[in-house]
Amino acid sequence: DIDECVEGTDNCHIDAICQNTPKSYKCICKSGYTGDGKHCKDVDECEREDNAGCVHECVNIPGNYRCTCYDGFRLAHDGHNCLDLDECSEGNGGCQQTCVNMMGSYECFCREGFFLSDNQHTCIQRPEEGMNCMNKNHGCAHICRETPKGGIACECRPGFELTKNQRDCKLTCNYGNGGCQHTCDDTDQGPKCGCHVKFLLHSDGVTCIGERHFQQHVILETFSNETCAVNNGGCDSKCHDAATGVHCSCPMGFMLQPDRKTCKDIDECRLNNGGCDHICRNTVGSFECSCKKGYKLLINERNCQDIDECSFDRTCDHLCINTPGSFQCLCNKGYTLYGLTHCGDIDECSINRGGCKFGCINTPGSYQCTCPAGCKLHWNKKDCIGSVPPRATLTCNKTGKKDSCALTCASKAHFLPESDSSYTVSCGTPVLRQGGQHRPTNTSHQCLGKGVPGCPRPPLAGLPRAGVVEHPLFPLETVAAPIKQKASFKIKDAKCHLHPRAKGKQEEAGKAGVQGGSAPCSDCQVAFVNLKCDSSKKGKGRRARNSSNKEVTRITLEFEAEIKPEEITASCNLPCLRQRVEKKLKSAIKALKKSINQERFLLRFAGMEYEVARKLSVAPERQESCGPGQQRLGSKCVSCSQGTYYHGQTEQCVPCPPGTYQEKEGQLSCDLCPRGDAFGPVGATNITGCTGQCPPGQHSADGFKPCQPCPRGSYQPEVGRALCFPCGGGL
Repeated sequence: DIDECVEGTDNCHIDAICQNTPKSYKCICKSGYTGDGKHCKDVDECEREDNAGCVHECVNIPGNYRCTCYDGFRLAHDGHNCLDLDECSEGNGGCQQTCVNMMGSYECFCREGFFLSDNQHTCIQRPEEGMNCMNKNHGCAHICRETPKGGIACECRPGFELTKNQRDCKLTCNYGNGGCQHTCDDTDQGPKCGCHVKFLLHSDGVTCIGERHFQQHVILETFSNETCAVNNGGCDSKCHDAATGVHCSCPMGFMLQPDRKTCKDIDECRLNNGGCDHICRNTVGSFECSCKKGYKLLINERNCQDIDECSFDRTCDHLCINTPGSFQCLCNKGYTLYGLTHCGDIDECSINRGGCKFGCINTPGSYQCTCPAGCKLHWNKKDCIGSVPPRATLTCNKTGKKDSCALTCASKAHFLPESDSSYTVSCGTPVLRQGGQHRPTNTSHQCLGKGVPGCPRPPLAGLPRAGVVEHPLFPLETVAAPIKQKASFKIKDAKCHLHPRAKGKQEEAGKAGVQGGSAPCSDCQVAFVNLKCDSSKKGKGRRARNSSNKEVTRITLEFEAEIKPEEITASCNLPCLRQRVEKKLKSAIKALKKSINQERFLLRFAGMEYEVARKLSVAPERQESCGPGQQRLGSKCVSCSQGTYYHGQTEQCVPCPPGTYQEKEGQLSCDLCPRGDAFGPVGATNITGCTGQCPPGQHSADGFKPCQPCPRGSYQPEVGRALCFPCGGGL
């Protein structure tokens, strides 16, 4: 059973009490309300014929009512009857000389030789002579006024009327309720008193007696001068006539005082906070419990329970944490809290351009740094650098009539299996393009000219810095468009299948390598090689008719080589240099074609040699092994995760060794860290795992050591940065 009342999932009205039942709940309107519990409406008790039992006035309040009394009366402790207030008992009623209490009012009187002033409280000594209001014989009962003609005119106090003799004043119901305890009606003879239902008029014509006391009063009047019939026997609450006189008693929540007449409210809150969890408020004859903000009162009307604001829809824009009596809203990364519950995007670009070197684009919850044409974004995703990517190395050697070629990829290798019969391997980084085209010759000036901070050239991965010709900004770097060559080869009776070379062959290849082979394209600046092997396409057109069912595998190689402008000499200008590199690239492709035809072409990743295809005559591998870049996990083949690479010999995924990292899944090797040293964590998933980053306050061309401190007037709060920010303002 779920307690809907505690969970707050009930739909009871705010003025109803929720009561849990097995498998459900029910709603009951609180006392003073009417309805089915889902809808509750306040009952107006004052509309009842008996005026809700109030003898004077009734005031309706939500869920209840309150009785009030006219001026000159006080509310009895039963909360309904009205008793005379003895004004003379406090400060003589404000009278200078004599105060006389009356039902619902009081009067001030003066001693012989004085008369009451117009304020009806102070006394003035009567003068012996004079024909004005100061004369003792003016004859006005209340107020005397002098007329312009020299005579006098009499007036009455509020609540009185002047009689026909123009001297005396007669009482009306407007003053002290006409001297009546309950109801008053004005007649020609003066006020006529009446009583509320359940009361009878006393023989004095003004006091009201409860019906049950009336008979006792008639009997007791002869024995005792004190009776419950007259002014409730002086009792605050219940009055009981006895042979010895009256006995007063108090209702629940009140205590009879030592005078045996008055009742005083018991303050239940003084003892153990009235049993309330939070706030106890004493009321006349009772008390009420209430809860602090963020809590609700339970059905026992004593205990408080925390309201879980997070259970309501849309309390917070993003994350909501409930706390006792309250809640807290949190925002996702890249957003800031405004107000208590709303999340707004932080415009990181508005502060110091988001720390970006060139341009910054704000995105919801994040931002991106941009670089000018001809520059690429640094690994720290903030700086811009000129691109000198890791190189692909193509080596070929000839032993007798045997041609062997190998494509070695030290870093930036990417393996993508497309289907069972096709895959792509790329090595290095493509030369930067603009809008998909080769960039025009002047774009380097956009990157390296005076208007934009230069893109420093990072050192070659895996090479000591001494091996790189250092220019501070390489103002002429990659001015010329790269040379692109594409070659396509066919292998008959073979299927695309990248697999490690057999052990015996590995050793043989090792020996061949030791004997020394030429590297026909070591100086043709190959920046990027893309190899695609595809066995999925069948022959098309005329040739397809006479072709047998044998599978044809096509290997397509794309080369990109960069022209280094610093190699231009007086004897060989830029077109000559291009021609020279193109020639070398073509001869390398020729040697490559022979090695592929002789099945002597290898790919080298992480010290392992791989063959690109498998002859159909060779028996296929046992079913248990997964393809390259994957390992078996139970009955499934799973790609090697980030921070690992596929080891061809063990057919397992191995963590990247220190000094390397791998951001992608299912790869055959790890990328080298910029320093090329073997330090750092094992299994790094991105370049930030590489050690030797420049600390805050320092910078270098690639963000790695050796670093220079920020020059005077500049600063850098982040690690691994290639520049320092100007302080500005001449600081």
